Amino acid sequence: MDFKNRSDAGRALAGALAAWRGQPNLLVLGLPRGGVPVASEVASALNAPLDVLVVRKLGHPGQEEFAMGAIASGGVRYLDESTLAWPVPAAEVEAVVRREQAELARRERLYRGERPPLALEDRVLLLVDDGLATGATMRAAVMAVRAGRPQRIVVAVPVASREALQSVGLVADEVVCVFTPEHFRAVGQWYEDFGQTSDEEVCRLLANA
Repeated sequence: MDFKNRSDAGRALAGALAAWRGQPNLLVLGLPRGGVPVASEVASALNAPLDVLVVRKLGHPGQEEFAMGAIASGGVRYLDESTLAWPVPAAEVEAVVRREQAELARRERLYRGERPPLALEDRVLLLVDDGLATGATMRAAVMAVRAGRPQRIVVAVPVASREALQSVGLVADEVVCVFTPEHFRAVGQWYEDFGQTSDEEVCRLLANA
């Protein structure tokens, strides 16, 4: 199963989430950047508000695409020791965290601007990304919003590895995934067009919502 692009994946995911349409306290949160186009389609189909939750992957030194953990708004930090093939010195971990915290702060200013802080208490949250490889970023996202005392946290993605679904399922209340391939290498392999989402597109989608 391949998705044409993130919008196509969002429409497919919205179909899997149709039971939530009309939920009065529903809030769709896209993880930037790639999760926002997916979340935009979900929010539109479910007639729900759309917002953004800024999360940054902590890339393994020397292998930036391989997540060793993640950070999120509100000072949340998650480090998955089980994904480390070899120990990473604490100083190197802190260097990665500092760099990603600076980028997280930049994106918070750019995407949220004058928008008020997220009001999460007693809301049903749909946390949406374009896919899960290790699940580290989404785990940090769940930990970040849990502090806001929502009623329920539902992680929703078009595609994910089985390992990532199991990992995220330990912290989320529910996980919805359209497609879980048996042989998973990367999220992008299941998209015909997996070009990078720009800051401008994220801001446009949020403004339109």
